[in-house]
Amino acid sequence: MSADKPTVLLVEDEAAQREVLAYNLEAEGFVVARAENGEEALLLVEELVPDLVVLDWMLPNVSGIEVCRRIKSRAETRNVPIIMLTARSEEGDRVRGLETGADDYVVKPYSVAELMARVRTQLRRTRPAALGQVLTFDDILLDSETHKVTRQEKPLKLGPTEFRLLTTFMEKPGRVWSREALLDRVWGRDIYVDTRTVDVHIGRLRKALCQHGGDDPVRTVRGAGYALG
Repeated sequence: MSADKPTVLLVEDEAAQREVLAYNLEAEGFVVARAENGEEALLLVEELVPDLVVLDWMLPNVSGIEVCRRIKSRAETRNVPIIMLTARSEEGDRVRGLETGADDYVVKPYSVAELMARVRTQLRRTRPAALGQVLTFDDILLDSETHKVTRQEKPLKLGPTEFRLLTTFMEKPGRVWSREALLDRVWGRDIYVDTRTVDVHIGRLRKALCQHGGDDPVRTVRGAGYALG
């Protein structure tokens, strides 16, 4: 998973369709992982924990509906939004897809522009900062587009790693992040960083957030990790 750009897992067995969608998703600024069948999709979901899955209903061997069910049954991936693509327009199938945990449903043939809009809608819910939105928590305001942070309307100086840490916390206030989860989200999976490095940067973030006074909003959860608020 990229530290800044959202990762979309695209699961589509038709090569031409897969490449058209991947091209458009990449043009929107997303990192795209591709899978052509259900087994490959499930392996990639476990490995990457993507920010969103675009999933074709009709897949060889393991069906899209089964892939959806398995993703939503695991605690680590339960909250990953899934958009199902299907040629079936019958209402019963749509209900079945949604009951299995799909977050949205696009019937083929669809316009690529419509699918991109739905992808952005789902990511706005789960990764708002990646789409340039302003995040707020108590008296802290983070503008992900201008990379500016203020507290009590006073500007804060944050390094790039502290900015990404704060973004991660502010996208999901109250959620407890383990050091390993923070490493994956903030540093990226491909980079080896010692978990103690997380503690060092959390210390810097705390210092930065309190540079004009105020309580430390970052909470240490013993044996589990860190949370905002």
